[in-house]
Amino acid sequence: MPRLLFEKKGNAIWISHLDLMRLFQRAFKRAGLQLTHTQGFNPRPSVSIALPLSVGIASGCELLDFDLVEQNGRVEDLVELLNAALTDGIRVLKVYDNGRKIRELSLLSSCLTLEYDNGVPERAKQEIQALFQRASLLVEKKTKSGIQEQDIIPMIRSITLEQVSANELQIRALACCQNPTLNPMQLDAAIRRYLPQQQADFVKCERLEIYDADEKVFR
Repeated sequence: MPRLLFEKKGNAIWISHLDLMRLFQRAFKRAGLQLTHTQGFNPRPSVSIALPLSVGIASGCELLDFDLVEQNGRVEDLVELLNAALTDGIRVLKVYDNGRKIRELSLLSSCLTLEYDNGVPERAKQEIQALFQRASLLVEKKTKSGIQEQDIIPMIRSITLEQVSANELQIRALACCQNPTLNPMQLDAAIRRYLPQQQADFVKCERLEIYDADEKVFR
């Protein structure tokens, strides 16, 4: 099944996952590309996104699998056709004939920018670094069965913290994204829970890249 790599940035970060799926379905139609449909009582267009993205998070490494009734021309031509039919902030970067099995996707690199209206608090960097060096760090996570406590430390492969301006700290983390899954915003949730005096006034989050278990770029 063909796969495309796309980015979601700018005002498009506020598009929900379901609306994003509908957006791509319409884009294929406007581009004159007919999608196949699933079988059963409620057929649906054959499009699926590997890792659903939360509202408000930007990304430059999203994967979408799709299936066409027939494909005429080169795979590379689909990039131009789809980008002409998509909205601002959603841009196809590349299309592949076949992608790796999604179950082999293991790690996500992400960046959180912590913005402080009155400047980065004194010792914020040191205290946040120490927080993520703990042996255990429980954070609440919403699940289908309700709120559960999740220890996020075992899911973090690596994490760095840097002050990038007088008002901003940046956290870069490489963490599990499947079985189990760490939402990068849980890092901010940990700061708010254990270091309320160091919590940011605003947080921006962006997915940077995805990898397999051996830290090789996943496509």
